[in-house]
Amino acid sequence: MSGSDPFQDLEALAERAAAALRARGDTLAVAESSSGGLISAALLAVPGASAYFLGGAVVYTGKARMSLLGLPREAVAGMRSASEPYALLLARTARENFGATWGLSETGAAGPSGNPYGDAAGHSCLAISGPSETVLTLETGASDRAANMQAFAAAALRLLLAALEAG
Repeated sequence: MSGSDPFQDLEALAERAAAALRARGDTLAVAESSSGGLISAALLAVPGASAYFLGGAVVYTGKARMSLLGLPREAVAGMRSASEPYALLLARTARENFGATWGLSETGAAGPSGNPYGDAAGHSCLAISGPSETVLTLETGASDRAANMQAFAAAALRLLLAALEAG
């Protein structure tokens, strides 16, 4: 991140993503966890967000995942959170539930310690689902919770931009 306000950095990425979504006539739904709503906040900070942003959910717990996305425990059987398969399931579910062109998700361990699944702080899995699908794992190597949340949100917005610019 630059020396500027970290949220301004997210806003700059979101503005680029918003312009690409609007130019394509595409829509987006977000399911995020460790980024705590920063992905959605950045996208919604762009004027005219209602043209492309259909909704989002912070699915920080299993109860939130069930209540907000309708994903019961059985749907994630054998899958651990903060993993690439789980991130892809979240992205696909957000896209399908909202009828969006794209679903974007993030799940991880912001810190200052790791999660119960053995992932270190700074671990995040991100996914985009739509006309194309991509999943990636980010390891910041840092334990700073707020900085990791910013890094996760920025990585998610970059993943969205890459998908939009690729096709």
